Amino acid sequence: METRYGDIGFIVTFLTPDKGPILVKLFSLLFTGMLAFSSFTLATEADVATTNQDFLKPLIPHNAEYKVFYGSIELGKARYQLPASDNGYFNYRFDSDISLLMLSDVRNIKSEFQLIDGKLKPIRYLSERSGTGSDYSEQTAFAASQGVIHTIYKGEREKLDYEENIFDPLMVQLQFRMDMYSNPETLEYEMVKEKEFDDYKFRIIGKEQMILDSGTYQTVKIEVVRKSKKRQTLFWMAPALNYLPVRLTHFSKGSKQLDIKIDNYQIFNSEDNASAIPKAAAQTD
Repeated sequence: METRYGDIGFIVTFLTPDKGPILVKLFSLLFTGMLAFSSFTLATEADVATTNQDFLKPLIPHNAEYKVFYGSIELGKARYQLPASDNGYFNYRFDSDISLLMLSDVRNIKSEFQLIDGKLKPIRYLSERSGTGSDYSEQTAFAASQGVIHTIYKGEREKLDYEENIFDPLMVQLQFRMDMYSNPETLEYEMVKEKEFDDYKFRIIGKEQMILDSGTYQTVKIEVVRKSKKRQTLFWMAPALNYLPVRLTHFSKGSKQLDIKIDNYQIFNSEDNASAIPKAAAQTD
């Protein structure tokens, strides 16, 4: 029996002896750019300063590492990496390694996309899972010129019609962060996941100060919109960190099931992307 928890950030799977297989899924979901750009853009701090296009700041090269908790038990860590763009093409990466007693789960996810007219367009997506239980992978190729999306999940192939405003489960997080600069009340996204289209909607709750072991952050609190009240997923994004998520919490039937907290991050210098500039953890403005 598979039980799904949450829809934001990481994908974590492990087995518990008393409950059987439990699938904990967290997607980093973030959203549709409404501002126009005329050509491919290499987003750096210098570009943002000269064009005044603040919504591009989430594309500045950066790394972020998170601690993953199940209740009060620390399971392991997850890490996001966005290197510098290569002529308007980007490669975003997510890796997680968690364990509980004899159980383990390792995820490696890659997304290749490009920036066109101020919006992110997916090209290729690869997700690999290994550890306790069955290993499997998911691959998706977005062939916009052919009008099709080719996807393989757990060895099964599917061909879908291409849609303009479509994302993969990883790069959608960056689009979400870009869209936050337009001060939305709600956000909606469609992505290809597990051989089908999935829709997600988010509601902006308001501002909130978040105090974590890594620092104090001024954040915007966001909720995943669901029909059922049995599950609730909340996450907090820091505007001073280009809307980087600093925490995600998932509740099931009122009980906290999953808690993901930022541990450290680096935002890279536009003049020398090979050398990281650690930013202060405390954000007090």
